[in-house]
Amino acid sequence: MKPGILIVDNQPNAHRLLKQHLNDGGFDAISIDSGVQAIDLILTQKPDLVLLELALADIDGKEVIRTVRESSQAPIIVISSRNREAEKIEALDAGANDYVVKPFAIGELLARIRAHLRGAARRNTVNTEDHREVLLDLGKRTALVRGHVHKLTRKELALLQVLMRDADRIVPHHFILQKLWGASHDMSAQYLRVLVRRLRQKIEIDPASPKILLTEAGVGYRLVYSPD
Repeated sequence: MKPGILIVDNQPNAHRLLKQHLNDGGFDAISIDSGVQAIDLILTQKPDLVLLELALADIDGKEVIRTVRESSQAPIIVISSRNREAEKIEALDAGANDYVVKPFAIGELLARIRAHLRGAARRNTVNTEDHREVLLDLGKRTALVRGHVHKLTRKELALLQVLMRDADRIVPHHFILQKLWGASHDMSAQYLRVLVRRLRQKIEIDPASPKILLTEAGVGYRLVYSPD
């Protein structure tokens, strides 16, 4: 069966074109323009993935995300013209898996959809400490990466755990900082960048061109389940 994609967008021309691209790309896409209807469809029809515009006529898209997340873990990719960092962080904190700003390249969107669908399938069958490329041993504080064992520092292990538990979702900077350094983390942003760089040296084939631990500019980091 083709994966079912629900498009929620109040611009008819935009979602008609997107629907055609998705159907041509091997998905079964439907489109609506109502946030209230979207909540009902997500909870009853259970699409495999949702593409959601935040600026809807009836309710704000972030409210759709918060309501849906009470009982559904379907991947939600925000596709919006809203480009403020605060807006992105609010949507991700509400439970969105990804955020793509309009206008976007359809090829990139399709790639993100495929990645999130793979991640959703794996989350149904693997432990939260398991990853296609990385297996943590919490007791020994090691990461088994493609058959090679790497000793991790406590902070490297903590960072990897935080990212794994939301694998394939963007984890905002402030959330990571709070988890690793507590509430008083104002001076820790530079430490986080250094920590990410060190961790990439241990889990990436080419740390200069990461495929597992990705930077989402201005927002946070994302650990992908199935690096290309």
